[in-house]
Amino acid sequence: MAATTFFLRKAQVLRNPLSRDAGVHRPAQLEGEARLAERGYRLVSFRKGGGEPQAGVKIGDRIYNAASLLPGSANSGTVLDLLKQWDKVRPIFEAAAGNADLPGGDALVDVALTAPILYPGALYCAGANYWDHLEEMAEVAKRVTGKAPSMTKARDPYFFMKNCAGGIIGPGAPARLPSFSKQVDWEAELGVVIGRQCRHVSEANAFDVVAGYLIVNDLSARDLMKREGSPFGMDWIGQKCFEDAAPMGPWITPSAYIADPNNMAIKLWVNGVLKQDSNTNRLVHGIAEQIAYLSQHFTLFPGDVIATGTPAGVGMPRGEFLEPGDEVRIEIEGCGTLVNTMVPDDTTGQP
Repeated sequence: MAATTFFLRKAQVLRNPLSRDAGVHRPAQLEGEARLAERGYRLVSFRKGGGEPQAGVKIGDRIYNAASLLPGSANSGTVLDLLKQWDKVRPIFEAAAGNADLPGGDALVDVALTAPILYPGALYCAGANYWDHLEEMAEVAKRVTGKAPSMTKARDPYFFMKNCAGGIIGPGAPARLPSFSKQVDWEAELGVVIGRQCRHVSEANAFDVVAGYLIVNDLSARDLMKREGSPFGMDWIGQKCFEDAAPMGPWITPSAYIADPNNMAIKLWVNGVLKQDSNTNRLVHGIAEQIAYLSQHFTLFPGDVIATGTPAGVGMPRGEFLEPGDEVRIEIEGCGTLVNTMVPDDTTGQP
């Protein structure tokens, strides 16, 4: 209880990085801010000894049960619970991260990380949203749709959705390749985690509702992009929604520790070979535009994730696709590393 009281008192003097004057989307200018960003904390979901997933806070190389850092009355069983009260718990975790003598916790190597959010209420995905990806997919799009895509910026971003509970897996988890596809492709993406319930958010205020960022691999069955005989042409469920279609993790990096989300290096390797090497500064529609667009249509809730698009370097233009045994590794600046190995989906019918 004494430790909790210390964090609560210290948290009162810390500014909220979600507030409009916090400047979470500008480069850090003070040496103190740089040190804080280097240390800081991350939100995780983890298991110990095969137990149930718990909400955790990663500080350095140690994992703390979130409940141990919060008042006893706080609902802290899951990361989703924490995000629903983000303005309350954030400064407490920030205070804990600033305590060089913080006791307890488990070594990172002694726990198993799962996907950070189990599970988001929604996973929105921006399509065709990097200029370099548009260029590489132009010929593919022409073959599938019969016309070349426009290379001018559209008024609004374009979105689809992916399955959450059946599709999201965490770092190190095997990703099952669907038996009905022979052309599963990789897509490294920056995921934006919503931290405040919101509607009709302006672009100017969009970063105020962001809790943090994580990595998403938008696995895609390219041979199911088009459904023959359908008047609609594109098959978004077929190509984007299947078991383990959305590896996610390894943790949520709070927005306070990302100097500029519109300028983050993003890389992906398959079996150690670099395939994607880009930067979020090549987004067609930036993060603020995406949040503003979605929130005009419906309410965004804490824990919702927006996958902001993938850059050039996917396999389809080169005729390269994932096979069982392939290892996919993604690194996004400030967000850690997400690694998953592909395996066959040998599950049989279940009731």
